[in-house]
Amino acid sequence: MITLHHLNFSRSTRILWLLEELGLDYELVTHARDRHSRAPDALKAIHPLGKAPILIDDALTLAESGTILRYLEQKYGDGRLVPAPGTADRAIHDEWLDFVESSAGLPIMLVLLGGMTGGLPEGLSRFARPELRKTLDYIDAGVRDRPFLMGERLTLADIQMSYLLAAARHAGLLQDHPAILAYLERLEAQPAMVKALARGGPMTPPERN
Repeated sequence: MITLHHLNFSRSTRILWLLEELGLDYELVTHARDRHSRAPDALKAIHPLGKAPILIDDALTLAESGTILRYLEQKYGDGRLVPAPGTADRAIHDEWLDFVESSAGLPIMLVLLGGMTGGLPEGLSRFARPELRKTLDYIDAGVRDRPFLMGERLTLADIQMSYLLAAARHAGLLQDHPAILAYLERLEAQPAMVKALARGGPMTPPERN
């Protein structure tokens, strides 16, 4: 039996999307952030990191979105969400998949968190802003002339990319990148993603008036 521990406004929406994309039966356990927007202590009883997503599949407990996405696709997928192993396309796909939470995640989350806390220190801002521009330009070039990162085909890399771009949009970082905004709208229009959002809630908090 698959159980997903899901935190509101979090990366775990990506796992919800894949579960719906694969048509799997699963139990959803939803957790709410506390008044400081942190994950509740209850998650620490499930995994030492105390954050979501956490996937339980029989005796196996996993955290980290990329690991969970790969695991579910390898165990339950039919190969339609990844290029064939050993091909150049698979290597490029895996580069995109890892890029999201490594090279791309750092500058986007730094600038996002800086906006939440009154701004980054000057030295950190001098590093983060050029890296943010380079990162968004790179993603923009990857989706400007095709619907998904690997062309016409939705892949795990697109699912992994969704939350990071939703967070960037919420922080107002995508105004100069209409191709990325259009790409994110395509992702959010995918039928399985629509189901995931209906069940788990939006990826980011509502805009404040």
